[in-house]
Amino acid sequence: MQEFLIPARPDLQAARESWLKMLARERRLSALTVEAYERDTRQFLQFLTGHCGGSPGLADIANLRPADLRAYLAARRSGGAGARTLGRGLAGVRSLLRFLERRGLANAAGAAALRAPKQPKSLPKPLTAADAKRVVSAGEQLAEEPWIAARNSAVLMLLYGSGLRISEALGLTGGELASADDRVLRITGKGGKTRLVPVLPVAMQAVAEYRRLCPYHLDPQGLLFRGARGGPLNPAIVQREMVRLRSALNLPKTATPHALRHSFATHLLGRGGDLRTIQELLGHASLSTTQIYTGVDTARLLEVYEAAHPRA
Repeated sequence: MQEFLIPARPDLQAARESWLKMLARERRLSALTVEAYERDTRQFLQFLTGHCGGSPGLADIANLRPADLRAYLAARRSGGAGARTLGRGLAGVRSLLRFLERRGLANAAGAAALRAPKQPKSLPKPLTAADAKRVVSAGEQLAEEPWIAARNSAVLMLLYGSGLRISEALGLTGGELASADDRVLRITGKGGKTRLVPVLPVAMQAVAEYRRLCPYHLDPQGLLFRGARGGPLNPAIVQREMVRLRSALNLPKTATPHALRHSFATHLLGRGGDLRTIQELLGHASLSTTQIYTGVDTARLLEVYEAAHPRA
């Protein structure tokens, strides 16, 4: 993780560092989530530096009142932060305070009593089935080197065909999907939750073609997907390739790698898949998280109705 100057006294700095390590090692949150929590709590400490008139320590954070936290949210809002950003920032502060409370170093009651900003209602924006098939097709990849085009196709195929998060796909090892018999992946996702995910034959073929063309030795204990120089494949590379595909295939800006995961769920639901099974395949802790896809399917039905019905 990149080093930053933390506006806090040494006792609070050390406690916060222990909290971040706990998130990564014990709760097994993704690296991106830990980075977001690090950034949000750093901004909170920067606010407290001005709010308290100096770098805060454990004594300053021990008994924060709801009024202090409301002032923090107001400051972030005036800086242009939206409801989602504010909600995530408050969640990070609450997590840190609960961590400190369990160690007898703070009181988290003030943060728990504060109502999070109301989140705007929005639905996932999946691709159509036809567009999703074009995105994952090896023939549509834009990379000049054949092995990189095959790699991109295999990664995107796993996002759409198995509903993987990009971090889950890029975390696969060289020992996985090495045989035609490997039809099921054991994925450890957010919060250390493990699930079994089937792999389509077409996805297995895409991975096999990548393996055949990859110029680097794929050690069973190392990472499966490699960057151009043989190191770990950075998620930003996949995201950048998706931007290029959007332009080439005339797709909307909502066509992102994560939209392929949304497409996986929406298309399963549209073909009669039940919510409980889709929940398990996606690795959602709560069925309510999965239920949002019923709204996507309903919205699409209404669009078709309004476009086709003569009295609509």
